[in-house]
Amino acid sequence: MRQMITRRGAFLLGGAMLAAPSLSQAQRADPRVLRFVPQAALSITDPIASLAGVAVNHSYYVYDTLYGLDAQMRVKPQMAEGHTTSDDGLSWTIRLREGLFFHDGEPVRSRDCAASLRRWCSRDTFGRTLGSAIAEWKTPDDRTLVIQLSRPFPLLLDALAKPGTSPAFIMPERIGNMEATKPFTEVIGSGPYRFIADEFNPGSRAAYRKFDRYVPRQEAPEWTSGGKVAHFERIEWVMMPDQATAAAALQAGEVDWWEQVGADLIPLLRNNRDIVIANGDPAGYMGVLRFNHLHPPFNNAKARQAVLAAIQQPDFMAAVTNSDETAYNVCHSFFPCTTPYGRVSVPDPMATPSLDRARSLLKESGYTGEKVVLLNPSDFASIAPFGLLAHDLLARIGFNVEFVATDWGSVLSRTVQRKPPAEGGWSLYPVWWSGMGIVAPSQNALIRGQGDGGWTGWYESREMEAMNDRWLSAITEEERMQIGAQMQDLAFRDVPSVPLGQFFIRTAYRKSLTGMLEGPRPVPWNLRRA
Repeated sequence: MRQMITRRGAFLLGGAMLAAPSLSQAQRADPRVLRFVPQAALSITDPIASLAGVAVNHSYYVYDTLYGLDAQMRVKPQMAEGHTTSDDGLSWTIRLREGLFFHDGEPVRSRDCAASLRRWCSRDTFGRTLGSAIAEWKTPDDRTLVIQLSRPFPLLLDALAKPGTSPAFIMPERIGNMEATKPFTEVIGSGPYRFIADEFNPGSRAAYRKFDRYVPRQEAPEWTSGGKVAHFERIEWVMMPDQATAAAALQAGEVDWWEQVGADLIPLLRNNRDIVIANGDPAGYMGVLRFNHLHPPFNNAKARQAVLAAIQQPDFMAAVTNSDETAYNVCHSFFPCTTPYGRVSVPDPMATPSLDRARSLLKESGYTGEKVVLLNPSDFASIAPFGLLAHDLLARIGFNVEFVATDWGSVLSRTVQRKPPAEGGWSLYPVWWSGMGIVAPSQNALIRGQGDGGWTGWYESREMEAMNDRWLSAITEEERMQIGAQMQDLAFRDVPSVPLGQFFIRTAYRKSLTGMLEGPRPVPWNLRRA
């Protein structure tokens, strides 16, 4: 559980649910169909406009990437046949492999890749950093993409391969040319499964069909690389009204795979010999409270520090893991504590939680009782407990809290609103990030100070961004580690987010499924029914 991820990995990984549909006996018996219960309802299918993990998981079915990662977190060509670099490191030439087609029958061309990556670079945390170093995208022929840099960027392939939030998926040029903050509705990729648009009911139902023109690579599949062989003809995402219904459906064989199992239901499922319990993301998940830095009271660092001063991580971790101490780490870091950058600052600013200290900091902030709007996704079992505890804690510190419990889709929609909290905006919300998405400073949205171009909450810090530039240009690993520690120290002073700890979410599937791949995403390729 507490296995250390390699240092190399630090550079690589960056609507309410409705009742489950009634399945006929014939549907349940069809061996060509895989039925999957996702972590949350799928409402937005654009993985660039939306940072929701469920949108990214959906996208791995539909899209492909130029590069992927193997189980040792090494970069491997995926859509790319290979690449060359100029002696000065300023020109990267990527050659596409043959036989790549989009689901609408059009071949994948280099200009599709250029448009997709431009859109991705305008939105993703690591992508924006890469984008600032790009002088020009060149497409001399349909299979050749040349990335011309204004300065060396040795981690270019690492950025294109990362499986964390907003991977660099390749889409048709017309979609890549769309504004990154406005979700698209046309879902056309070149991956192993095509999206069945006329069966999509946002928040209720999604379905995918095997794409017969997809040509897998010949290497063995590992994580997001290698041969993505689709054995199931059809995959259905089955939305469940609650955790108990999902558990019953899995035990009855009405669904095959439940992505994220509620911690309190693990003992029940372990008693069923037809069900396998396994770990999901190997770097776990980092729970956080995210502040809105635009409006009072959390535009004041003292108010944010007040919340940090009162946090007792074991309380939050116990709530989300059913007090299973093997399923979480107390982690006083903005990076997962099983990864190289996941070290405790010295002195540890979270070592001695104190309500008295929190109240004193709140008084120093000049807080005058402004309404604090706390959003909480009541339908997201691995996030909702954080909001309940945060509500109680904020009230005890002395904040005037309005607790808004709603579905996850509505939370996401509201967190992009910049209006003041009293006018339909927000003040803070709980969420978790995949550990793989925040293992290195440049891709860690919890601390990056990109302002309008960063994660919702819009924390802005020139000092943090200057440190990030130094990290990217550092020559040695020792230098990068030192700069990463300095970035974390600054984050604990500015408190753009509050870390709640590192935890692990179990996944469960029917024993009849074989070929399940461990990795940072619940991918369907290589799976078959025994």
